[in-house]
Amino acid sequence: MTKREKRVKKLFQNPKTVPFKELDWVLKDFGFKMRQPGSGSSHYVYTKGKSQISVPFRRPFVKEVYVKRIIELIGEEYEKKS
Repeated sequence: MTKREKRVKKLFQNPKTVPFKELDWVLKDFGFKMRQPGSGSSHYVYTKGKSQISVPFRRPFVKEVYVKRIIELIGEEYEKKS
């Protein structure tokens, strides 16, 4: 099992305890481009084609609602590759 597979598996198994860095790695592995926040914002915007999601930087873990939305975005693509 590769590191990528382990990260995605962790994301799917427990969306409540996903650090921002892990989420960032997974999204970049799936081809999303990151745009950093500007002028006082904490939201990072990830885009791929017409898909877009805004994720606020939060420690220690990203809120579950954002992780579930990302699972929806990458879920179909991940299943196709598996």
